[in-house]
Amino acid sequence: MSTITETVTVEGDALTLSVIVWRRFKRPMPGLVEAILDANPGLADLGPILPLGTVFEMPVPVARDHQVLDPIRLW
Repeated sequence: MSTITETVTVEGDALTLSVIVWRRFKRPMPGLVEAILDANPGLADLGPILPLGTVFEMPVPVARDHQVLDPIRLW
C-alpha cells in the first residue's frame, strides 16, 4: 500500500483530527491520526480542537492493486 498526501484546511468550528478523518473516509482508519501528527510537527500543540483556518498535510493510503478472490460455491 502506498501513500499520497492531501492538504487539508480546517473550515468548521470545533473540529478534531478524528472527526476530519471520519468525514474524509467514512470508516475507521486506525493509526491515521497518529500519522497526521507525525507528518505535521506542532499540530498537536494546537490542542484537540483545531483552530479555524489551520492547514495540515494528511497522508492518504492508496491500494496499489486489488486482489481478486475466487468465488465460493455453496452448492
